[in-house]
Amino acid sequence: MKATPPWQPSASLAALESRARQLAWVRGFFAQRGVMEVETPVLGRYGVTDINIDCIPASPTPVAGGFAKAWLQTSPEYHMKRLLAAGSGPIYQVARVFRNGESGRRHNPEFSLLEWYRPGFTDSDLMAEVSDLVCGWLGCAAPRTMRYREVFLCFAGIDPFLASDSELSARCEQWMEPAQLRAFTRDDYLDLLMSCLVEPALAEAGPVFVTGYPESQAALARVSEQGGLRQAHRFELYVRGVELCNGYWELTDGDEQQQRFAADNQARRSAGKPEMPVDQAFLAALNAGVPDCSGVALGLDRLLMLKLGLDDIAGVIGFPADRA
Repeated sequence: MKATPPWQPSASLAALESRARQLAWVRGFFAQRGVMEVETPVLGRYGVTDINIDCIPASPTPVAGGFAKAWLQTSPEYHMKRLLAAGSGPIYQVARVFRNGESGRRHNPEFSLLEWYRPGFTDSDLMAEVSDLVCGWLGCAAPRTMRYREVFLCFAGIDPFLASDSELSARCEQWMEPAQLRAFTRDDYLDLLMSCLVEPALAEAGPVFVTGYPESQAALARVSEQGGLRQAHRFELYVRGVELCNGYWELTDGDEQQQRFAADNQARRSAGKPEMPVDQAFLAALNAGVPDCSGVALGLDRLLMLKLGLDDIAGVIGFPADRA
């Protein structure tokens, strides 16, 4: 006979009360700054092409004007940018989002994401606002800023921009066999070094913004030449070694975005993953004119974990995947 999962929530009532206070804090923060709360679909006709994210498919009953195949959304980004193109002005959303196969102490397939967009802001402007929100809630010191190249040189002892693929591979052999590493891309090497060397060191460094990612890791960020290197206007915030958010000075060029989607799907083919259909409505919004803006996605569950001093996401979620 199959065992019945526990019916009780995994989070304590005190943690759930703190979650409610966190939501009130977030909404008050944006109300004071004149940023409008919005809602967008949880079920959409497109997923994402990003090779590092796997969507959860759904098969709704077709309806007039609807769709036969759909995806639980991994982020509200595409729909929110359609609102920006329609003239919404600054907006935020507290969203339930879904990512297939993600589970662990800091991951649950369904989680809470705070995402917001600021027309007229650069990535530096938005970093200041992220600092105000996060440090105001946690009561911690303001983050310092370190470049991606700097954290690799300091904590991994290698230049992520100038090192050869063979040099990166050699550094990764302490965790994986050479035969396994042969299937890696350059970004795979960098991600492994980030996880095994850089992030543990950041846990001892206080709150830190990491900026200036390689162009290959730009995702939906614009890219420019800085110090003779092509770098993405992307930032991530680490607090006690926990990655809290991912932000961009947003790419608003529809043609460039279409090329990136095609490159994503090529990478998915090479990795043996299925191609994902491209969100044509999102591309149409970019071509119609998404305003110059910066945006960021912040994990609310992880933020609450830091507030409460917990090291497992189950402690802040009422019913994680194994109890849902």
